[in-house]
Amino acid sequence: MSSLRAKIQDVFNEPACEQNRGKDAKARKEGCSKPLTPGAAAGGCAFDGAKIVLQPITDVAHLIHAPLACEGNSWDNRGAASSGPTLWRTSFTTDLTELDVVMGRGERKLFKAIREIQEAYGPPAIFVYATCVTALIGDDIEAVCKRAAEKFGLPVVPVNAPGFVGSKNLGNKLAGEALLEHVIGTAEPDDAGLYDINILGEFNLSGEFWLVKPLLDRLGIRVRACIPGDARYLDIASAHRARAAMMVCSTALINLARKMEQRWDIPFFEGSFYGITDTSEALRQISQLLVKKGADPQILGRTEALIADEEAIAWKKLAAYRPRLEGKRVLLNTGGVKSWSVVHALMEIGIEIVGTSVKKSTVEDKERIKQILKDDNHMFERMTPRELYAMLSEHKADIMLSGGRTQFIALKAKTPWLDINQERQHPYAGYDGMVELVRQIELAIHNPIWCQLREPAPWDCQPAVREQLPRTKSEAVTLHAVQELAGTTADDFGEC
Repeated sequence: MSSLRAKIQDVFNEPACEQNRGKDAKARKEGCSKPLTPGAAAGGCAFDGAKIVLQPITDVAHLIHAPLACEGNSWDNRGAASSGPTLWRTSFTTDLTELDVVMGRGERKLFKAIREIQEAYGPPAIFVYATCVTALIGDDIEAVCKRAAEKFGLPVVPVNAPGFVGSKNLGNKLAGEALLEHVIGTAEPDDAGLYDINILGEFNLSGEFWLVKPLLDRLGIRVRACIPGDARYLDIASAHRARAAMMVCSTALINLARKMEQRWDIPFFEGSFYGITDTSEALRQISQLLVKKGADPQILGRTEALIADEEAIAWKKLAAYRPRLEGKRVLLNTGGVKSWSVVHALMEIGIEIVGTSVKKSTVEDKERIKQILKDDNHMFERMTPRELYAMLSEHKADIMLSGGRTQFIALKAKTPWLDINQERQHPYAGYDGMVELVRQIELAIHNPIWCQLREPAPWDCQPAVREQLPRTKSEAVTLHAVQELAGTTADDFGEC
């Protein structure tokens, strides 16, 4: 537990975090968590955050040392996609019971579970996750993992991020620490080159990184490791031989990027693959970093040629949507990198941003938004469901882009809504992803259901019933029942 405490303190003191540098020593010890509001959802725990970062490593077995509910609540909580192995989709848990806790059988049960996974599946590695229960009863998962690795001859990685230590974001960073301590640098590639890069904080949601990777392939740039999206264990183990790195989500893995730069001299920058301009700029910065690390400067010319071709194709496709979307107002209720990159992407085609959430955004994210929107009047730290509903019901936005938790606010306000968070079904990264995002927004806004939904209800808009008098006694009874149900009489109906 003392080693876990040291790791947490190290994360709280993260020097690469701009927001952290502005705090005094006392504030840094408290971390980045915010006080909970009574009645509000607390969000994910540290275990949930660690699982989010590591589960997309597709060829390893993820073993949860906990009662069954911990794994049941966290399994497949993101729409990450794999191009090959499916072992990560199999749920493994030690399924501790009260009797195991009382009798102190947790460590023995964990060792047995590791052996069973090794014999049945033969994975390249097994990740073992501590949880609240097993941390509180004192199970030493690091000792068990070390013994199992020696016994079975495969890496067994302890992920010491029990839920009670902090927020989901803290769990993200603790997962990065586990990779640094036990995985990265443990394998030497035999094909390292001058054009190898790492992509950090990219989860390949709905397979959207597959829209970006072909662009890098055309430039001769190889992704040594995409952490964690569609990753393989050996790719991550040899990620220390990359020449440069791009950080996609700094709030999750900034500590991993900084320490890889310190240990292995891998420079990194933070960028985005959302939107045409940001995608082009990300490709430029990747090429520039590689040239600084010894790559042929000709790659800069090839990059500009690729950007010119792809931008021309994308703008031609987007031209068809501009007349129907220009001037439309969007409310963006998300956070992190999407709080500024999606704002920039939408403004490129003439969409107006009436508000964007910055709840999960870093100081750098907020500064980017100010530069894009020219002010901070459209930024909000937190907007209650009542405020969101009021804004949408008063038609201050034509569509809301958010996660699934707030979709019903938009639907209740009879306003189009599009999922842009991890549960989404469509990829939005890269040039083709931007076209897809605009297409989905256009489909949502101009869906004919909204016109029908906003019309008066049938019982508020009826033709004069006197012209349709009942012809039989049963029809008269039915009409009377309908009128009673609606709280009206025949005299109340008129023309609409």
